[in-house]
Amino acid sequence: MNEQPTSDYHVPETAFGKWFLRTNTWTTRVLEKAFIDLERLISLRKDSYSVVADVGCGYGRSLKKLHQRFSPQRLIGMDIDPEMIHVSKAEAIKEGIPVEFICNSCSDIKLDDNSVDLLFCHQTFHHLVLQEKSLEEFYRVLKPGGILLFAESTRRYIYSWLIRFLFRHPMDLQKTAEEYLAMVKGAGFCVPDAAISYPFLWWSREDLGIAENWLGIKPAAKHEETLINLVATKPI
Repeated sequence: MNEQPTSDYHVPETAFGKWFLRTNTWTTRVLEKAFIDLERLISLRKDSYSVVADVGCGYGRSLKKLHQRFSPQRLIGMDIDPEMIHVSKAEAIKEGIPVEFICNSCSDIKLDDNSVDLLFCHQTFHHLVLQEKSLEEFYRVLKPGGILLFAESTRRYIYSWLIRFLFRHPMDLQKTAEEYLAMVKGAGFCVPDAAISYPFLWWSREDLGIAENWLGIKPAAKHEETLINLVATKPI
């Protein structure tokens, strides 16, 4: 169900997916958890990152968090969906945050070379069709020494029956955690082992954590990873 790409660039969300992206569960259980995990992976953390860009900003729930955590002088929200850009603008106004918005695909970013200090890509990449090209664009727009905060669900999660039923993705392009890591490194980024995390959060499991949280059954120590978070650096 809902598995075939409908554009050359990405697979749009279902109606359920669009609703879910505006819920408190998404904001606190998914987005905030990712921020906390990614922040601890940043080596030599700066007090401020001058230019911060969110590729795939969706409905703008990440913008306030990026503004608070990284104190950018210029904050950019990008998405291919004009509806999401419109809602994100309203979200930024409501929060009193100055944000510049650009409607573009991740594989054709309308920013100059070496112009971004920190690029945030959260649960966006597995919607993309031109994944290698998108990583080339991420690398191009980041300044030397700039960082990519990359948080993604893996093939194991996207292939689960519940996700296949409720959401929409390019199924033939989904990757394992190891394949995502190899792709990011292959684009030229430096990703040390200390900058990688494999959270196994309840919402990323097929049983939604029922076995552990309700029955007290701990997940197997060895399992196929459902999520990968990493901080990649563009070499100086």
